[in-house]
Amino acid sequence: MKATTLTDGPPVQHALVFETGEEVVSGLTEWATGHELPGSSFTAIGAFSEATLGYYDLDGQEYAEIPVDGQVEVLTLAGDITLDGQGGWQVHGHVVCGRRDGSTVGGHLLRAVVRPTLEVVVTAGAAHLQRRHDPASGLALIDPAAGAG
Repeated sequence: MKATTLTDGPPVQHALVFETGEEVVSGLTEWATGHELPGSSFTAIGAFSEATLGYYDLDGQEYAEIPVDGQVEVLTLAGDITLDGQGGWQVHGHVVCGRRDGSTVGGHLLRAVVRPTLEVVVTAGAAHLQRRHDPASGLALIDPAAGAG
């Protein structure tokens, strides 16, 4: 992945360009870890050779996997990067993928391999965002009270 800073901010914007064969979620997580990002959001367009999306089953409190085999266009990918409450970073993204026949599939981005490129713009604010476990849903939700400048 190649990266450059677009603005000095806050907010600070970064452009990341993933190349063929790179995995998106782990790549973004690794990049965020190396940059000690404050609360951040991202958008992206590009394409995947394969992906695994998820649909959150609230009753079962787990993601049902949706495999996406074959080349797809990333019509939109949006999400956030936050502290996970355990000293690490969590990438949370939702994606809509377009197939060759014009049909789409979407969901929570669990894993994706880029082909040929994915262009990501990360916007980082001034304060950290942190997640906390919500027992009712089983999800780690953003805790706005936990932000620190």
